[in-house]
Amino acid sequence: MKVIVCKDYQEVSEKSAEIVAQVMKDKPNAVLGLATGSTPEGMYAKLVEMNRKGEIDFSDITTVNLDEYFPISPDNDQSYRYFMNKNLFDRVNIDKSRTNVPNGAANDGEAEAARYEAFVRSLGGADIQVLGIGRNGHIAFNEPDVELVPVTHVTGLTPDTIDANARFFASADEVPTHALTMGMGTILSAKKIIILANGKGKHNAVMKMLKGTVTTMCPASFLNLHDDVTLVVDEECYNG
Repeated sequence: MKVIVCKDYQEVSEKSAEIVAQVMKDKPNAVLGLATGSTPEGMYAKLVEMNRKGEIDFSDITTVNLDEYFPISPDNDQSYRYFMNKNLFDRVNIDKSRTNVPNGAANDGEAEAARYEAFVRSLGGADIQVLGIGRNGHIAFNEPDVELVPVTHVTGLTPDTIDANARFFASADEVPTHALTMGMGTILSAKKIIILANGKGKHNAVMKMLKGTVTTMCPASFLNLHDDVTLVVDEECYNG
């Protein structure tokens, strides 16, 4: 795993945007695997800026997102579809019909998971997959467990996750109890992976991942099985 240590969050955002932009320049019709959360927001802002300057072009790009709450309407301002539209898709010259997020409003979650898995596989996986990492080493909604599901699937949210997300909703009752998520096998089908991390809170998870051993109790450790992974991390996170 290649490690790029940056001085701060701004540099993490700039470096990761440069890596994604290079893939787009090398392959104008690339498939970008995208993530939500606070960590990649700066990277998306930088990509928007580069697009507006004419440095990168999204017109032939296809995107696939890692996950989505279930059930949830795409119009809900806490949905990952809404997040992606707000932070990237509405701000660049991308064909919205080529942006793909698991459908949180599907009638049948398992059927939607199977459809999405088949779709990602039909693309040959992402040309580059952007990831964040949870404090417990989770990737997307693949939480530490004795077993992990390798393909896109429906998963129950942990009580801690539901509690943590309750502040974003009008009431705790509105927090989705499940999510649709790519499995680690789906994620590892990407040709190239970048994982972003910043802040002391992620230090322990990053160190577990960098140990090189693979365990389902740290899903991020599975990235050690891939031959082209770059960790973009700030000094505060890396040094602890």
